[in-house]
Amino acid sequence: MFFQVDLYVCLLCGSGNDEDRLLLCDGCDDSYHTFCLIPPLHDVPKGDWRCPKCLAQECSKPQEAFGFEQACRDYTLRMFGEMADNFKSDYFNMPVHMVPTELVEKEFWRLVSTIEEDVTVEYGADIASKEFGSGFPVRNGKFRVKPEDEEYLDCGWNLNNMPVMEPSVLTHITADICGMKLPWLYVGMCFSSFCWHIEDHWSYSINYLHWGEPKTWYGAPGYAAEQLEEVMKKLAPELFVAQPDLLHQLVTIMNPNTLMSHGVPIYRTNQCAGEFVITFPRAYHSGFNQGFNFAEAVNFCTVDWLPLGRQCVEHYRHLNRYCVFSHDEMICKMASKAEGLDVVLASSVQKDLALMIEDEKTLREAVRKMGVVESEKIDLELLADDERQCVKCKTTCFTSAVYCPCSPSSLVCLYHIDALYCCHPHNLDPRYRYTLDDLYPMMNAVKLRAESYDAWASEVVDALKATTNKKSKLKCLRVLVEESESRKFPENDLLRHLRAVVQDAEKCGTLAQQLLNGKRQTRFRSGGGKSQNQLTVAELKSFVKQLHSLPCSINQTLQLKDLLTRVEEFQMHSQKLLATDMPRASDLQQLLDSSFQFDLELPLESLRERLEQARWLEEQQQACQDPGTLTLDVMRRLIDLGVGLAPHPTVEKAMAELQELLTMSEHMDDRCKSLLKARPRNNLSSVTTVLREAESVPVYLPSVESLRDAVERAREWLQKVETLQTGPRVPVLEGLVELVNQGRAIPVHLGPLPRLEALVGEVHSWTECATSTFLTSNSPYTLLEVLCPRCDVGSPGLKRKMRKIKEQTALGGKKKYPKPDGLLELEKALNESKDTATAMATLGQARLHEMESLHAVRMSNENRILSREEQSDWKVCICQGAPIAPMIQCELCRACFHSSCITAPKHGSQVWLCPQCHRSKKPPLEKILPLLASLQRLRVRLPEGDALRYLIERTVNWQHRAQHMLSSGELKLAQERISSSQFYNRWQATAGQLTETSNVRV
Repeated sequence: MFFQVDLYVCLLCGSGNDEDRLLLCDGCDDSYHTFCLIPPLHDVPKGDWRCPKCLAQECSKPQEAFGFEQACRDYTLRMFGEMADNFKSDYFNMPVHMVPTELVEKEFWRLVSTIEEDVTVEYGADIASKEFGSGFPVRNGKFRVKPEDEEYLDCGWNLNNMPVMEPSVLTHITADICGMKLPWLYVGMCFSSFCWHIEDHWSYSINYLHWGEPKTWYGAPGYAAEQLEEVMKKLAPELFVAQPDLLHQLVTIMNPNTLMSHGVPIYRTNQCAGEFVITFPRAYHSGFNQGFNFAEAVNFCTVDWLPLGRQCVEHYRHLNRYCVFSHDEMICKMASKAEGLDVVLASSVQKDLALMIEDEKTLREAVRKMGVVESEKIDLELLADDERQCVKCKTTCFTSAVYCPCSPSSLVCLYHIDALYCCHPHNLDPRYRYTLDDLYPMMNAVKLRAESYDAWASEVVDALKATTNKKSKLKCLRVLVEESESRKFPENDLLRHLRAVVQDAEKCGTLAQQLLNGKRQTRFRSGGGKSQNQLTVAELKSFVKQLHSLPCSINQTLQLKDLLTRVEEFQMHSQKLLATDMPRASDLQQLLDSSFQFDLELPLESLRERLEQARWLEEQQQACQDPGTLTLDVMRRLIDLGVGLAPHPTVEKAMAELQELLTMSEHMDDRCKSLLKARPRNNLSSVTTVLREAESVPVYLPSVESLRDAVERAREWLQKVETLQTGPRVPVLEGLVELVNQGRAIPVHLGPLPRLEALVGEVHSWTECATSTFLTSNSPYTLLEVLCPRCDVGSPGLKRKMRKIKEQTALGGKKKYPKPDGLLELEKALNESKDTATAMATLGQARLHEMESLHAVRMSNENRILSREEQSDWKVCICQGAPIAPMIQCELCRACFHSSCITAPKHGSQVWLCPQCHRSKKPPLEKILPLLASLQRLRVRLPEGDALRYLIERTVNWQHRAQHMLSSGELKLAQERISSSQFYNRWQATAGQLTETSNVRV
C-alpha cells in the first residue's frame, strides 16, 4: 500500500494541510503556514518573502551605512526645474499648481510605507552659498545688488547676517563653517525629503523659502528628543546597533503618525514662499518638498544655548561623533573678551567656564596620579581640527591633549588616556593650552563682568530711592544709562525703569525750559490761542509738584516756581479788571499782551469777551460822534458784530439805541428814495419839509444827500427861469433847450417846466415847418445853411464833397456832410448875439463875403472857358474829370458840368443852376411871411429865425430894386445891347471850343 506524500510541508508543524496558507521562502525554499509564524500573518504578503531563518542570517552580516546616492548628472537651475515640474505633472497627471498639498503628503507617506514600489527623486541639498551665491543680497558677492535690495544687506533677517549678529555666540567662532555660519542652499522637487535629524551641536536653525512650491515640515520639541530616539531604537534596534549615531546621518525617516502613536508629540506645518521656519535646540524635524522650490538655511546660537552646547559635546563623546567646532575654544575666546560681553552672556560663560575648569582640574589630577608629571604648553587652536581630534571619541581637543611617542600624529583627550595602551604612562606626553592658573583669571574676569551689573544695579536703586535733600542730578542718571549701554547690560525692568525716569526728567526739563523761554507761543494778537499740549495753570501747579517728586533734580525747578507766582499775579489782576463795569480796551489788550510771556493755557476767554465788548463800544461811540461817517452799512455792521458779543448790560443798551437809530434811518431813507422816484413828482415845498426832517437824523444817508442836491438844483433852476422871464432879452432856443433838459433831470415838480417844454415843442414845430418849406427831399443841407448866406463859395473841397453826395444818393444813402467852418462860426455868432439887430449885422457881413466869393468864382470859371491856352490841370464837373463835350454851364457860378453827370435842363429852359448853387426850394414870399409872423409870436430867438428874417429883408430889398429897374427903363437898354443871337453864338462858341479842346487832348 502506498501513501500520498505532500510535496510541501510546514517546517514548524510538519503538516502539508492548508496549502493555500503555505508560504514559500524566496531565500531557502522552506515552507511555513501563515498561522504558524510568530507573529502569525493574516494574509499572504505580496512580493518577496523571507523566512525567520533567512532574516537571521541576513541580519548577522556586517551592515553597510545608510545614505543617499550622489546623482551622476549635473543640472542648471532651469534644467532641474523643468525636470521637477515634468515629474510632478506626469506622476499626478495634472498641472503642478493644481495638485493639492494633502494629496502629495498622502502619496509621500504611502510610498515610504510600501515595499512594492520604488520612486526615485533628486534633491539639490547642502549647496554652499559661498561657492554658488546666496538668495539674499551680499556685499562683494557673486551678484550685483540692486538699489532696491540694498536695505537688506545689513538686515538681521538676511541669513548671511544672522549667525554672526551680536546675540549669536557663533560670532566668536572665527572659522567659516558651511551650513552653520554660512548658509546652505536647497533646491527641491516633489517627494524630495529631509529625514529626521537635529542640528549640529543642537543649535538653532532658520530656513527661508525664497520661492517655489511649499515645504512640509514635521517637528518634535527639544524636550522630546530622547523620547523620539528611544521609540526609533525600539522600532528599528538593529539599525542603531550598527550605527549608534544613525539619527545624525539624515537617513532615517519614519511616519509621524507612528511616532505619535508611541507618545511622541509631533507638529506639522506647510512653509510657503517668503516664510521662515525656525527649529529650536535638539528639536528633531523632518519633511519633504511639495514640488520645485528654492530654500536657504543656516544655524545660530543664542546665550540660552550654551548649557545645551556643552551637553551636546558630552553626547557626541559617547557616540564617538565628530564635533563641528571646539566648544571649549569658543568659551575661552569669549572669556578673553570679558569686558565686551553682554552681562547675561558673561554670566552664562562664567558658569560654562567653571564646569570646564572643574572637569579639567579633575582630569589633570587623574593624569598626574597615573604618573604623568611633565607637561608642555601648546596652542592647539593653531592645528587643523582633524589634527587635534581624539582618536577614541573624535572630540576636538583644545584645553588639553595627550600624545603617544609611538604615534606622534595621534592624540587623545584626557577622558580616554587609557586608549594609549601601547606606552607606559610615564612615557606619555601631555600638552595643555592653558594652565589652571591661566584659566582662573579668565573665569574671574568673566565673573567680574557679570558682577559689574550687580554693582551698577545697586547704584541705580540707591539713586532712584534718594530723598529730597539727597537727590542726584539728572546728569548722574544719564551717566548710569550710558554705562549700561557701553557695558552692554541686559535689557531688564530696572534698566527700563531708569530710562523711563531719565526720559521723564528730560521731558520735564525740556518742557520747563520751553515754558521759561516762551518758545511755544502760537497766540494771536487779540489775546492768544491754544497751542498743542499747552499746560493749564492747574497742570503747571501739578507739574511743579511732579518736579519735586522726581528721583532727580533739574535746574529749572526754582525758575518754574517763580513762573507760577507770576501766573497767579496775572490771574489776580485780570479778576480785578473784570470786576469793573466796562474797562478800557487798551487796558484789556495790555493785560492780554502780558499773557504772551506764559506758555500756558490760561483762562482768557472772559478777557477776550470783555475786550471784544470794549472795542465794539468804543467803535460805536466813535461812529455816533461823527454823523458824517455813520451810514446804514456801518450801523448794520455794528449791530451784526454786537449780536455775536457775549451779553452785557452796557452792550445791550448801546445795541438798543443803535437799533432804534437804524430803524429811524431806514424809514427816512425809504421816504427820501420814494420822493426821488415819485411819479408824479412832489412839489418843492413838500420835498423841503421831508429834507428838514431827514437832516435832524444824525446819520449819513446818500438818499438825503440826493434829495438835498435835488432841492438846491430846483431852486437854482427856478431862479434861472425867473431871470429868463423877467429879463429884457428874448431867450435863445439853445439856452431854452438846455434849461428844459436840466429841469427834466431834477426829481422835483417844477411849475414852469411844462410851459417851457411846450414852448420848445412849438419852436421845433416851427423849425419842421420851415424845413419842409425850404429844403428839398434828401437835401444835404440844413435849414440854417439854406437860409444863411453861402459860406462855402469857392471852397476847394466843395466839388469833391458834392461828388460824394451824388455817390451816396445813387446808393440810396442819406446825403449828410459836416457843416463848413464858416457856417459853424456864423451859427455861433448868431447864438451869441444879444438882439436881432446884432444878428442882422452879422448876417449882412456874411452876405458881403458871399457876394465877393461868388464874383471871384464866376470870374475864374469864365477865364478858364475863354482861355485859348492848354490847361492840363483843369478839372470840371462834380466828378472832377477833364472837360469833354457835351457840357453845360451853371448860370450862377459859371462852372462847367458834363451833361452825363448832372440832370439836364428841361427843353426850353433858359437858366440852369448847378447842384452847388441850387440849394433849396424857392417858396413865394407870401408863404414865408406867415412863418416869420408865427416865430415872432413865440418870442424865442433861434439862428434859423434870424436867418429867415434877414432872407425876407434881402428878398424885399431885391424886389424894390427890381421894380425900380423896371420902372426906370434900365432893363430894356440892357436887353438891347445883348441880343439872343449873340447869346447863343457865345454858347455855341464855348461848346465848339470845348469840343476842340477835347479832341486835341484825346
